[in-house]
Amino acid sequence: MSNVSTIIFTVFLNLFQGYCLQYFYGNFLEGRIRDKRWNGLAVAGLYTILRIVLAQAVSPEIWDYRAGIEKQVLALGILSALALCFYNAFHLITIFLVVTFQAVTDIGRYAAVILLSELGDGLINLCNWCMGNGWFPSAQAFVIALNAGLIGQWIFEFLVIASLIALPLKTIAGDFQDKDYRISKTELLFILTPAAVGMMICMLLRIIIITMEDGIPRILYDRYPVLILVLPAILLLSLLSILYGVKLFQDMIHLNQERSSRIIVEKQVEILQEHIEEMERIYSGIRSMKHDMKNTLSVIQRLSASSSETGYGELRDYLAELNRTFEKLEVRFKTGNTVVDTILNMKYHEAVREMPDFSMNADQLLLPQRLRIRSYDIGIILGNALDNAIEACWKMKKKEPSADAFIHLSSLQKGNLLILKVENSFNGQFVSKEPNAFPLTDKTDKNSHGIGLANIKRTAQKYQGTMDYRIDGRVFILSVMMKNEKREENARHF
Repeated sequence: MSNVSTIIFTVFLNLFQGYCLQYFYGNFLEGRIRDKRWNGLAVAGLYTILRIVLAQAVSPEIWDYRAGIEKQVLALGILSALALCFYNAFHLITIFLVVTFQAVTDIGRYAAVILLSELGDGLINLCNWCMGNGWFPSAQAFVIALNAGLIGQWIFEFLVIASLIALPLKTIAGDFQDKDYRISKTELLFILTPAAVGMMICMLLRIIIITMEDGIPRILYDRYPVLILVLPAILLLSLLSILYGVKLFQDMIHLNQERSSRIIVEKQVEILQEHIEEMERIYSGIRSMKHDMKNTLSVIQRLSASSSETGYGELRDYLAELNRTFEKLEVRFKTGNTVVDTILNMKYHEAVREMPDFSMNADQLLLPQRLRIRSYDIGIILGNALDNAIEACWKMKKKEPSADAFIHLSSLQKGNLLILKVENSFNGQFVSKEPNAFPLTDKTDKNSHGIGLANIKRTAQKYQGTMDYRIDGRVFILSVMMKNEKREENARHF
């Protein structure tokens, strides 16, 4: 009876762990099988089978710590293999998932077993006491009561272990809200350390908890009874450190997003101030020319009345200078969108002041007549894109004065999709740590790295869009795709 109950207990526990595993992985990783239920069922079933096979294949004496370590390594291998086979798991976060799941399951089992270790002995002693006092009418009744008590103990132990495994995993999956966040190696080390420490504590307990005295195995807390409370307390504190480590990491992500949003707002205010200054410059020039128009006409009239060659020459020079003055006030770009026109003209004049031979072409930037995307959001995308492009051109001109500095803007509409493209020349030096990551910055202020591109990407995502870039020789090509439809303001983005 005892052996059968132990086998049933082990099978059910592994089945439950398999269910928790597919739930835990499924909250972070995309399954390879389209139907999530079948994907989860395959993971849970295969995990159960592999754990049972592992228990049978590696069945050392309980005090053989080397076989225990081997079993732990194989368990981690099973978790890793299931992640890679059934999920798109080639991410750093997968390491955290594997180690954390193993740590939580180990801690749950060890804490429950130690806490309830005296329950079985107490139950047997109680049955013996009742038998000695004649409470059982027969030996058969004694056996039935004892077996019922042991089954009840196993059920209670299963529920405790299940709670200590399921609740922490659910808490981690819930607290880790930004599951698409591209975690860095340093951040991985931060959230991985508590789980790794918890797993090592369980391995240490496996090594030291059984001691041999005169060839007889003896449990450590039989010699030191206080460890029955101390060891579970250490394990539960380790489990709490895993949970609070994840919550702290999520809070750090939110703080970084808020900081990025603050920098974005500051950048937008700076752009607005530049816009105001540019408009003041244009209107100031118009007012000045209006004020001087009477004198201008008088000069033209006097020079045109002169019949000498010198007078005609002066008239030509005067008109040429007057034309150059008008060019400075000219609105070069006319897309039909006031915000876009203002940004393009402002950025163009800003660039020309630093690079006189700079060219910007927006002839193919054709916006839909019924533009449902907020002009404010279009302005954010173009403003940040042009800032990055102008800076790249300026850096190139600084090292190569004769290089051709240019920016080409274009757009394309396919159905309700609007695609904006910004091409600019640059020095050809491009460095990125990871595929699809933002280019590395050479700015002095490293904290501002990627803010412009992140701002563009975040704005595009409001319209179910995305951002991409590619390199074509010495030309950087930024593409932004968005749905041309109105979207509700999302507080997470701004």
